[in-house]
Amino acid sequence: MVWKPRVTVAVIAEQNDRYLMVEENIAGRRVFNQPAGHLESGESLVAAAIRECREETAWRFQPQALVGLYRWYSERNQDTYLRATFAGQCLAHLPDSPLDTEIVAAHWLSLEEIRARGSQLRSPLVMQSLNDYRQGKRYPLDLLVDIDNSDGA
Repeated sequence: MVWKPRVTVAVIAEQNDRYLMVEENIAGRRVFNQPAGHLESGESLVAAAIRECREETAWRFQPQALVGLYRWYSERNQDTYLRATFAGQCLAHLPDSPLDTEIVAAHWLSLEEIRARGSQLRSPLVMQSLNDYRQGKRYPLDLLVDIDNSDGA
């Protein structure tokens, strides 16, 4: 059996001391998360973050920095996640864009409102990455390098 971690991306966008969050139905539970999702085949991590934010919130996101890379093992589904979390700005709202089916709503929540949801947060990755962001952790996007393999090598 080949072991493969689930590669995901997440977005931290802040406006007026509020953070963009999604409320979603996952496995019969109502949870809150940063806009986040899985990396798709052939997609860069940055492109995945932009796409996931648009699909889950209808906001056009511009990544400015990498907050961190996080490894987390979920006891619930016995999967390992490798998550890249990006900080950036929401540039435009596209209200006519359909949201992913599991998304209930997108919200701009204060830090206190996010903390108050404690057990409703989708995973410990939510608060860990938010705490790192608030501590000023930012890494340049050029840290991430995509290798073009079009030459057949």
